[in-house]
Amino acid sequence: MTGAGLPLRDVHVPPAPPWWPPAPGWWAVAGVVLALLLGWAIWRWYARRRRRLAAALFDRTVAAAPTPAEEVAAISALLRRAARRIEPGADTLEGEAWLELLDRGLPHGFRDGPGRLLHEGAFRPRVDAGEVERLRPLARARFIDWMQRR
Repeated sequence: MTGAGLPLRDVHVPPAPPWWPPAPGWWAVAGVVLALLLGWAIWRWYARRRRRLAAALFDRTVAAAPTPAEEVAAISALLRRAARRIEPGADTLEGEAWLELLDRGLPHGFRDGPGRLLHEGAFRPRVDAGEVERLRPLARARFIDWMQRR
């Protein structure tokens, strides 16, 4: 046979596969990514909620105290409640050991700063309201941090 009688034509490349709908494997990857994103969003929502609730509890409890000395006592009680979440028996610590626990992980604030008021402030007959105002943000931050831990 000779090739002269055959009808020869150019080779045609088939069209590229369409990008939609994706293959089943891509649907699985998309599902896993969406599930991870949803889980992360829920986890962040719960963390923000826990932080908001802890802050509200701190603010409400301290605001209910009528005198600065009672505010210091309320702050101390809240910090002791939160300390139980960190370390068993931490709420029974006293003096310098209690202040050291409060300072753990912080550069300063409780042993050398306004947090020193927790050592004897609740037992004073008169406490300066300015000292309590300097203590409040430090204690609030520590309380919220400890309440967020598991």
